[in-house]
Amino acid sequence: MLVKPELFQRTPLLNGEDIEAKREELRTYFHTTLDRYEQLFATLRSDEAYYIKPISLRHPLIFYLGHTATFFINKLVLAGMLTERIDPKLESIFAVGVDEMSWDDLDEANYEWPTVAEVMAYRRAMRQKVDELISSLPLTLPITWESPWWAIVMGVEHERIHLETSSVLIRQHALQYVQSHPDWQPCRTQGSAGSAPENELVAVSAGKVQLGKDKTDPVYGWDNEYGHHEAELPAFQASRYLVSNQEFLGFVEANGYATDAYWEEEGLAWRKFSQATHPTFWVRQGEQWQLRLMTEEVAMPWNWPVEVNYHEAKAFCNWKASTTGQPVRLPTEDEWYRLYDVAGLSEIPRTKQAQGNIHLDYYASSCPVDTFQQGEFFDVIGNVWQWTETPMHPFPGFEVHPLYDDFTTPTFDDQHNLIKGGSWIACGNESIRSARYAFRRHFFQHAGFRYVVSSASAEHHSSHYETDELLSQYAEFHYGDTYFDVPNFPATLAKLAITAMGDRPARTALDLGCASGRATFELAKHFEQVTGVDFSARFINQGVMLARHGILRYTLTDEGELVSYREATLAGLGLQEAKHKVEFYQGDACNLKPILTGYDLILAANLIDRLYEPAKFLTMVHERLNKGGLLLLASPYTWLEEHTKREFWVGGFKRDGENFTTLDGLKEMLSTHFRLLNDEPQQVPFVIRETRRKFQHTLSEVTLWEKIV
Repeated sequence: MLVKPELFQRTPLLNGEDIEAKREELRTYFHTTLDRYEQLFATLRSDEAYYIKPISLRHPLIFYLGHTATFFINKLVLAGMLTERIDPKLESIFAVGVDEMSWDDLDEANYEWPTVAEVMAYRRAMRQKVDELISSLPLTLPITWESPWWAIVMGVEHERIHLETSSVLIRQHALQYVQSHPDWQPCRTQGSAGSAPENELVAVSAGKVQLGKDKTDPVYGWDNEYGHHEAELPAFQASRYLVSNQEFLGFVEANGYATDAYWEEEGLAWRKFSQATHPTFWVRQGEQWQLRLMTEEVAMPWNWPVEVNYHEAKAFCNWKASTTGQPVRLPTEDEWYRLYDVAGLSEIPRTKQAQGNIHLDYYASSCPVDTFQQGEFFDVIGNVWQWTETPMHPFPGFEVHPLYDDFTTPTFDDQHNLIKGGSWIACGNESIRSARYAFRRHFFQHAGFRYVVSSASAEHHSSHYETDELLSQYAEFHYGDTYFDVPNFPATLAKLAITAMGDRPARTALDLGCASGRATFELAKHFEQVTGVDFSARFINQGVMLARHGILRYTLTDEGELVSYREATLAGLGLQEAKHKVEFYQGDACNLKPILTGYDLILAANLIDRLYEPAKFLTMVHERLNKGGLLLLASPYTWLEEHTKREFWVGGFKRDGENFTTLDGLKEMLSTHFRLLNDEPQQVPFVIRETRRKFQHTLSEVTLWEKIV
């Protein structure tokens, strides 16, 4: 067994007594993580390898080299810890694009990727800025959600996630683009290519599991880990080992990939589309099988765990159920925690190697399934992630962190299944008991599976996020009833904009701060193409769901725990035809992507007083409009320090002893490039329903500006 002289640092505890010692521990944690991440990219053979997509559903690797670095700066700016960016263009290009969400822009025509040298220079500049912050930022222990230090730890853990996801992309790259590296050596121990042990079922007694972290927990967690869930589980059986390549070969040789009956509907569609006939990392060489590792192909190690997506794992279970007559399926998340408990596991040690192939403690690959025993089982943690039957869902008490509101919420769609246990490269948060990560069922990670036999069906937790109070309020605000005879606000603004356009060209429009997207759809009645952009993926998802499915369901609070159920459809709103002319992206109005330009109209509704630095938007917005194009601004001018620092307010204060209104500020900032069309701004009311008996009634001031220069 390989013994490494130095462990990759575990995620630091966020409590303690010695402030300066903790400061230095966090500095080391930051730099060693970045070092390890950059070292991973040393497995690429040439600069060309950075720009060729390993798979069509993800960006090329140059994106991931830059993404984790710009993440630090974008979050630190959002948190108010930095006031100056390093490179706004790069920080826009590298901002979003991990999962194949509808708002991820994967069209390469929209990107002018920087050189590798430019990205590495950016990473060095980022290192220096964050290192200076670590030296100068006041530190109070424990570090909590509310602490500015949380953003720094979040950035490090985000980089550790991408250490793994980037390694998967490198593994999916053509061999001509990768090379072996002494720090990324796979398992080559004696017996690593031998026969697999025969799998067998182990009885697991009935028991209770408790999931969820408290905010006082001293180890960093992502939002989905917090809250509380518990369940009483009946007895079941589970396979002693992960399913090996050899065990899975039985399914392949039984013509499992060609037998439709073994595949769920979604899995069958994937199999037919991909034309898969065996696991994606298996490579046929004549009559022999080889296995693709991260940087090389090796003779098939039959005793290593098979690595497949959810659909393949599920089809194997269905085949095994058919051939054995037993109720075989994948474990649920709860059942995995029961295995963890009965195996007597605890968190991996901080100062010695783990008792599992995890946290880069041993190899840069999987290893035989009978190497690491944990109780009566092997590899409950480590080696490869394990697919479960459970789609990602929030625990009761779930909250989003304001600095990263779309870490988990986009996966609350019943299309992302949880993976548990961690792989050989699962580091930091990924390696702890409470870790909850989910991927689309057709995606590949370093993931395999074990199976269970149970007469109990897999419990399905609802993951629809339309029960969130704020999202539900906005769904109703955009698509629901009118109250107190006040017309729908987004629709009213869209009508005002369309009327003001007159006979001007109506090719493209931008709905900036689109929230749930009603104005985006309304503008599409008049414009050929409309783009909705919002900072929050949670809001965008409502527009995306309507464009994709034509229907949005949500609950509204009536009183206390009593709710009513609502449903909105594009057809019912007369917007069915508009859905083909809209698109939604996530973006920062203060730092928009270069491709968002050339518009005939920009609508910015209730946006400017929610921006962290509105002048950046107002002084640059003319660059996004065609000459003669219109800018419609609507805002109640509710300036609050929680959204915009006082020094960045556009108006609403005394200047030289006189009142200086937001309209004064708008005229000052926009007059160089715009002409104000309406001398007397229009006051447009809107009402937001909070409960059956509580409403917000507000006036938004609307100004129209024509670009003249």
